[in-house]
This record gives sequence, C-alpha cells and structure tokens, in this order.
Amino acid sequence: MLRIAVPNKGSLSGPAADMLHEAGYQQRRESKELRIVDPVNEVEFFYLRPRDIAIYVSSGRLDIGVTGRDLLIDSGANAEEILPLGFARSTFRFASKPGTANGIEDLKGKTVATSYEGIVAGHLADSGIDASVVHLDGAVETAIELGVAEVIADVVETGTSLRNAGLEVFGEPIMKSEAIVIRRTGAETEEPKVQQFLRRLQGVLVARTYVMMDYDCRVEQLEKAVALTPGLESPTVSPLHNEGWVAVRAMVPAKEAQRIMDDLYDIGARAILTTAIHACRL
Repeated sequence: MLRIAVPNKGSLSGPAADMLHEAGYQQRRESKELRIVDPVNEVEFFYLRPRDIAIYVSSGRLDIGVTGRDLLIDSGANAEEILPLGFARSTFRFASKPGTANGIEDLKGKTVATSYEGIVAGHLADSGIDASVVHLDGAVETAIELGVAEVIADVVETGTSLRNAGLEVFGEPIMKSEAIVIRRTGAETEEPKVQQFLRRLQGVLVARTYVMMDYDCRVEQLEKAVALTPGLESPTVSPLHNEGWVAVRAMVPAKEAQRIMDDLYDIGARAILTTAIHACRL
C-alpha cells in the first residue's frame, strides 16, 4: 500500500482532508484516529503533527506527505516538493518596532525570535547577515516586549496581530508558503501508485480552477466566440436544429467566467450556462 502522511490538526488539516476526499480517498471520521486504511485505493493514511511529516517522509517510512512548504524548509529534512496544492497560503516576514529596521541589512548584530529557526537562519546566511536567532514555540510577538529579541520573523496573513502588538513588517518577504505534496529526495516519483495519487490531486486542482461553459451562438459569430472560450485544446461545437446556430462547450477559468459570459452575450450568444467540475483528468 501507498503510505501517506496527512496533517492531524491546524490550518492544513481540514483542507487537506477535503482535497483527498474530493480525489476519491477515504478519510477519517474522528479526529482521534491516527491511522486509517483505504483498501479500495490501496492507500494507508497516517495523521501526524504537520511539523513532523517531512521527517517521517525523509526517513522512507512513509512514501508521501502533505505539509507546508515552510515546514518542509524549516525541518531541513531530506525531502522535496513534488506538487503545490494551492491552499493554506501564507507569507513569512520580518517585523519589529517602528524605526528598528528597514531591511534585512539592518539586522546585523541583532537578535531575531521565530518559531521557524531553520528558515530564518538559512535566509540570513544566504543574505550574508550575521545575526542571532532565538527559537520560540508560538506567540513570538511578545519576544520584543520582553526583551528577548529586537526583531521577530513569523507568518503574516492580515498583519492585525502584529499591529496590535505595536509592530510593523519590513523588508522583502522571507518566503511564500502553501500546502504541498512531498517525497523523499531521490525517491522514484514515476512509481505507478505515486503517479496515480498525483494525477488525482491535479484533477481536483483543475476542477476547482475551471468551470464548464455551454452556450448557443450564430455561426457567423463562432470565431469570435471561440476566441473567448478556446478551451484546453479546442471547444466542442455541435450544430443545432435551427439552421445557422451552433452549441459550444468549453472549459474556462472559474474566476473569469462572469466576464466571459458578458462578452459572449455582447456578441449574440444565448443560453449561456456554467457548470461546476467535480473531477477531471487532463
């Protein structure tokens, strides 16, 4: 069986389980379950702390893991990203009291508090900055107030918690993270079971990104219509009973669907419909 690590809690857990369910895999029914077997798909899922997943995968005990890019890099584990999943996006940045620093070059000789020591130490070293890094588990905003550090480095979403603590972000982002699928570095990614797993997840990503659009249009407007809805290879075009009319079907980006519908209507297309895609293979 393919042995896969899945986050057992936190912001990665729910979306990961939802995506795996959409991909046709059985998922746990209770949060206390640490392991389940999906015999139909020949997969065994292990629910682990997100920070530990890269370590388990790098050891070879588990074949694949779903974790965050930030957690993979911070772990220093011998594992690599093989597929970005598009959820749990975040930006990792420096923050401090106003006037403390404007860029990474101002961190020389300073102390940086963070829960992601591996990421920060590596970023500082790559930038040639000699600074101290203090590891804290959560609530790093208080490190400055208590005099543990002059600067913090943490995940920033809205920045509200930082502003409430009297801090402001500065400099360029350290990194951008999202949920990813990982595999032990050097492991065979062409293995059929691994490829099937990746194809299923890619199918979910496409299904979430596109919608199916159907509409009717006059033959003389077909070229303009096809230019608006080129599809992936090309749209499906079928003649209608009424002479001079055709029915067109194509996949279009979901975020552009409303604009495309407006443009189609303007050139005379009618009966314009969009339908959600639940699964696909490209």
